[in-house]
Parts: sequence; structure tokens; C-alpha cells
Amino acid sequence: MATRPISPEDHDRIAKAIRVAESKTDGEIYCVVAYASDGYFFPAAFMATLAMLVVSLAVGYGLEAWWLSIRLPHFVIAQLLAMASVLVLLWALPGLRIHLVPRRLRYQAAHANAIKQFLARNVHRTTARTGVLVFVSIAEHYAEVIADSGIDSRVGQDVWDGVVRDLTAHARDDRLADGFIKAIEATAAVLAEHFPVSSGDSNELDDHLVEI
Repeated sequence: MATRPISPEDHDRIAKAIRVAESKTDGEIYCVVAYASDGYFFPAAFMATLAMLVVSLAVGYGLEAWWLSIRLPHFVIAQLLAMASVLVLLWALPGLRIHLVPRRLRYQAAHANAIKQFLARNVHRTTARTGVLVFVSIAEHYAEVIADSGIDSRVGQDVWDGVVRDLTAHARDDRLADGFIKAIEATAAVLAEHFPVSSGDSNELDDHLVEI
């Protein structure tokens, strides 16, 4: 997924796209990009420890098959030293951790972060419950669109799945800012169809991309 930092110019482009989009609808669009949704130290340490136990069993059976022996205290000490080395490595190299964590757990962490941002940024507190969060978590290669209850009753999940597919395709090409702009435009088209702008519309959420 995208690795290039989002420039101030890109932030301005995204903010402008949000303002233009919200001029056509009573809905509110909020954008968040997370560079990672978890530190993954403990899940990575668990997976590494599990792998070491499996390897230790294989080594133990191998030594027995070859008529070799090692004293139990020495074997345990070797395991503890190996485990300590792995934990130090995971602590010193945070970027390594996520590669030891199953994809399902990574996606769960990213989804939980998306929900957290939806609530923390007050996207759920618009007057007509018409807030939409466009969320990307780069480390997990994850994107999600969360719509509030006022929108969910009229717009199917397949619509947002299409927005996510386009957003992730741009992110894979390292064009994350362009992906956000396309997602904002697509979201605005959906919102304008179901929630066209009214005379009493007000801007309830900030019009910019948040990086966390």
C-alpha cells in the first residue's frame, strides 16, 4: 500500500474535495488515515513463541532419532535464550511484528480502529445521522467506509464496498491522496442522491484529512 507521505498540497486537495462534496449534500464526510492500527508486540510475540515451541519439539525428536542427547537444563536454557532474543528483536524492529500476525487479526485491529475513529471524531453525532467516515490503515493494507444509521437505512453495503475497492487500488499504486479524493467524490454522489443539500444545512465536522 502507499508509503509516500501525504504532502501539504495533498492535504489541501483533499480538504477542497470534502468542501465541494458537502456543498451538494446534507451529509458529512470525514477522512482518517492511520499508519498502523496496533503495535502488534504481544500478538507477534505469541506467534513467535508458538513457532519456537513447534521448532523445539521438532529438534527434540530429531536429536532422539539421530541418537543424540542434550541435557534438559541446557535445552531449556537454549529455549529461554532464543525466546529472549526474539522478544528483543521484536522490540527493536517494530516493522517486523505485523508480518508475524495473521491477516485476520490485522484486519480486526484495523476495523476496531475505524470504529474507534468513527466515535472519537463524532461522525456519529451529526444532526440527521448522516456522517460518513473514509478510513485507511496503511500497515494493514486496509480501508473501510463507515456510514451512520441515517445512511445505512438507504444505502447498501455493496455501494461502500465499491468505494473501498477503488480506494485500495489507488493506495496500491502509491496514490493515496488521489484515492481519498475519488472516494470523497463517490461518497458525495451517493449522499447527494439520498440527502441533497437543504437550505438549513450546516458544516458539522472538520473538512480535512486526519493522520494518526
